[in-house]
Amino acid sequence: MSSTLSAEPRSATPGATAEVWARAGARLVARAIAELAHEQLVVPEADTGAGGYRLSLGAADYAFRAERDGFSAWHVDAASVRRDGAPATDLARFFLDARVAAGLDAVSLAEVVREATATQAAEAHVLAGARTADELLGLGYAELEQHLGGHPVIVLNKGRIGLDAIDLEHFAPEAHGTITLVWYAAHPDLATYSALPGLDASSLLAEELGAAERAAFDAALATAEPDADRYVWFPVHPYQDATVVRTLFAGELATGRLIRLGHGTTAHRPVQSVRSLVAPGRRDVKMSLLMRNTLVWRGLGAEATRAAPAASRWLGELYAGDPELQATGIGFLREVASVVVRHPHFADLPDAPYRYTELLGAVWRDPVEQHLTAGESARSLATLLHVDRDGRALVAELVARSGLDVEGWLRQLFRALFPGLLLCLTRHGVAFCPHGENTILVFRENVPARILVKDFAEDITLLPGRDYRGLPPEADRVLVRWPLAEMAHSIISAILTGHFRYLAPLLREHTGLLENRFWSLVREALLEWRAAHPDLADAFDELGLLAPTFERIALNREQLTGGGFHDRAERDAEPDLTYGHIPNPLHVAGEPA
Repeated sequence: MSSTLSAEPRSATPGATAEVWARAGARLVARAIAELAHEQLVVPEADTGAGGYRLSLGAADYAFRAERDGFSAWHVDAASVRRDGAPATDLARFFLDARVAAGLDAVSLAEVVREATATQAAEAHVLAGARTADELLGLGYAELEQHLGGHPVIVLNKGRIGLDAIDLEHFAPEAHGTITLVWYAAHPDLATYSALPGLDASSLLAEELGAAERAAFDAALATAEPDADRYVWFPVHPYQDATVVRTLFAGELATGRLIRLGHGTTAHRPVQSVRSLVAPGRRDVKMSLLMRNTLVWRGLGAEATRAAPAASRWLGELYAGDPELQATGIGFLREVASVVVRHPHFADLPDAPYRYTELLGAVWRDPVEQHLTAGESARSLATLLHVDRDGRALVAELVARSGLDVEGWLRQLFRALFPGLLLCLTRHGVAFCPHGENTILVFRENVPARILVKDFAEDITLLPGRDYRGLPPEADRVLVRWPLAEMAHSIISAILTGHFRYLAPLLREHTGLLENRFWSLVREALLEWRAAHPDLADAFDELGLLAPTFERIALNREQLTGGGFHDRAERDAEPDLTYGHIPNPLHVAGEPA
């Protein structure tokens, strides 16, 4: 058993009954059909006799009702999906049926079945613990994150390869629990501490550990190591402690180059990424996990982790030098400190799969609460896609509580969301990855007022050939550089096709707002910004946000057919896989594109 929190396993997943399992499966099969059809891995055909669609996969036929949106994407009615006439409730079986159509080889398909089963189990857990909109909107940022459903585009979004059942019951966000961390100290030839100027390791530890914890850890280290002042302290996720530290670092533990200090006492909540933890009165902390979820292993790359504070410092200087950027209200959750721990053997094997060079590390990040003022609350952008146990959309509840009509509320959302991101892109040549989890909406009286953005060292993108004044060399070495047209996907893929593609039909269903009106409001907001920035109009146009078509981002195609993607020596730093083009509902013929 990899968990260290309990000597006895908990009971089976609460609510994992046949009914909940089937409901979770029906939702996921509908999503799988919709997303694979959107990425053209499978091709449904109209079934005029039944008034819906049919997907013939050879092994089985699927019949369902669906609607198409402005991107020609599919929105499948989960209750309508039938496999050879019976309700379709088995996600793994769907992928087995789709093997030939999707071009999945046996090795890839076996991994898919594994992740599909795990994802359906996690989805059942989410459904079993579902709460009402009133309850959910009364929760704080981190606790609310534990009730959300994960990445909306990727079907196998909770595969979490590496975690066993007991791990999931302790460490998955949908378990709604808290975690205490295990603290270690490492010899300085193994570990490197980096931080913003003025935040030395002693200051950080004084802020992140209570006095009693610090005293106990000091005593443990002094007993084991007379030269204790040189050692670098860092927290480890309990899963990583059991699966990595006490196994792969056994030699370092035996020789005293790595010393276990003990369990901390602060209760942290895991949010959707699993490896990121939030605790009241503490900074957020992100740690390496030898776990594969969605497209990658969830370790921390050594160079990016070491450079994280430098990248945050530079971003802060950029922000401080642009009063207009400050006026947009955008805020950055800085990565203020980090620790990287080197494995002495895998470090000498540069062509090993990258997960073996990302085994231990930690990044401390500004907490959301630090950026809030009186009367403000914070929720991730992903919250807007959540539907409660009674079928009520949280976004509709927020609109109803705001006192605004839906169009007025959306105008405020777009004014909070776009200006800061567009200024960073067009004026400063800086893009983030502002998807639903990385973008936090700050609300005043249930109205979006501004945004906070997180994840920098691994997700900031810069322009090639541009000289960025003051950019530290250690950050320059790790930050990816793409042309502006590729950087535009920080808005196109992360927001328009990766979030609004789902928000528009949700608003139609729950508020009556027509989808074409939704996209008209988005277009109005973008053109309003363009008109207010004539000096940046050319750069805005180069982004192609109003072009007739977008490249189709194909994350599921990449995950399902990526071959040895997960075993490469380096993480993929290329743009997301694309497959053909999709119509852009923001484009209006005859008007500026």
